[in-house]
Order: sequence, then structure tokens, then C-alpha cells
Amino acid sequence: MTAANPANQPSVWIVIPAYNEATIIQEVLHEILATGYTNILLIDDGSTDDTAGKAREIENVVVLRHMINRGKGAAAKTGIEAAKLLGADIVVTLDADGQHNPSDIAPMIDLITHKNYDVVLGSRLQKCDGMPWYKIAHNRIGNFLVWMIYGLWVTDSQSGFRAYSEHALHLIKTRTDRYEYDSEVIYEIARHKLRYIEIPIEVRYTAYSMGKQHKMNLKTGIKMLAKMLLYD
Repeated sequence: MTAANPANQPSVWIVIPAYNEATIIQEVLHEILATGYTNILLIDDGSTDDTAGKAREIENVVVLRHMINRGKGAAAKTGIEAAKLLGADIVVTLDADGQHNPSDIAPMIDLITHKNYDVVLGSRLQKCDGMPWYKIAHNRIGNFLVWMIYGLWVTDSQSGFRAYSEHALHLIKTRTDRYEYDSEVIYEIARHKLRYIEIPIEVRYTAYSMGKQHKMNLKTGIKMLAKMLLYD
């Protein structure tokens, strides 16, 4: 299940929350494996399609499944806790829809292992060529609200592509389960005075990802804001 750890290299686990991604998930997993990362945890968050079954067909992928859809944050937390039990020194989270480029994982890990950062945040808005204008606008509004509530300015508070050191994994404790989870992590970084850095990441907007139902809208945004205020 766990790949060898030569020359005392840190144990890196890739955690992927997934919901109804059966169409693309094998391609995403193969791309990650091709970069050399063989410790992969996929959390199927109550999918109604065969996301879990497709993932289980890929060697070196550990698949866990929520029986009901609990939310992206809940799936990420399940994966992180499982990775900790499996001896992870570093956990990298990324999305399951193919938007993230696995080649961006290595620079994140390098910043933790060689520069002693606790958290590395992938930022779409530091390299937003090709990013739809409405996504840029939504993210900037979200960044402003996170700064107003939590007091920490970041350029992409909603990014799901992040890397965490063992120290950060021990300290970060979140209570929210859905899309507000990513913002709550920012609060935890500020609360524990964790050493963090943002780096630009490539985001690939494909016909598949753009054809999916939008995850964030006014209704979900208001709910997210209410939960952020509640747990502040």
C-alpha cells in the first residue's frame, strides 16, 4: 500500500476529495502516478456514479468512501486523517476534476522540506491566464471576506491545491465540512502562526470541468459566509 521511502525521504501522501468524477478520475490518477507519487488517497464523497470503482482499478490508490455526500471539506479531512494514520510527513490535497497539474506538487514539497514552510498554498490568481473573469471576481471577493473575518490576506483563499507539513497537520483543526473548509484553513494558519507561502499553480479549464454544474453561486456563497462568521 505504501511506497518505499528511500534515503530518508519524507512520506508524501496525495489526498483527493472526489464527487461524481468517474468520467475523468482514472486520467487524473494516472497523471499523478506518472509524476512519481504512488501514495494516493481518494475519498469518494458519496458519489452517485462509479467514481470509487474506477479509482479502485488503479494500482497504488487507496480508496475510502463516504456513504452520503458530506462535502468537500469533510472528504479532505477524512483523507488527511487517514494519511496521518499511514505515517504521512507531508500531505498534498488537490481536486479530482483534472484542473490541477501534478507537476506543481514537487515545488510545494520542496518548500516544506528545504525551506521549512508549514503550509504551501497553490494560487490560481498569481497566474490566472485563461481563468474565466467571473471565477477571478468570485475569488477576489472571497479573499476580501477571508481577510475581513480572519485577518490574513491570501490571493486564493478557495484553492484546494495545498501542501501541509507534519507540524501543520498536527495543529490544524477545522469544523466545517463544505466549501468553507478551504477558508477555515486560512484561519487556522493565522491562529497557530504557521509559516506559509503562496505559489502560482497552473489551472486547466477543460470542456469537462467547465461543463460541470458550478460549485459556487450566490446561495452557497452566503451559506459559506454565515459559517465563517459562526466559527470565527
